[in-house]
Amino acid sequence: MAKKPLLHKVIFHSAGKIYELYASQVISSEIWGFVRVSGIEFTPGEGLLIDPTEERLRDEFAGVKSLHLPMHAVVRIEEVEARGALRILDSVSGEKIMPFPLGLPQKLKPI
Repeated sequence: MAKKPLLHKVIFHSAGKIYELYASQVISSEIWGFVRVSGIEFTPGEGLLIDPTEERLRDEFAGVKSLHLPMHAVVRIEEVEARGALRILDSVSGEKIMPFPLGLPQKLKPI
């Protein structure tokens, strides 16, 4: 029987937010005091339904081979069976952070 590849749910603090990501590899970093997270998992970009949080994380971590997170920023690392939804939470209230659509910029006045 083929063994399923490991999947880890990584929860960490960064810039006043709590990020929840899924990655295939989590190990001690070569940098002392850091955890290395690589193989960040995203849903394939196919389909009609788009999750704005996942798109924001995909843009933020585009081209990133591995993250080196300070140990004190890591809240929890879990080995999971299946991937869930990616989330960004406010670290104070715990509420989900979602980009709010902004209106068009006002015309600039000449100086």
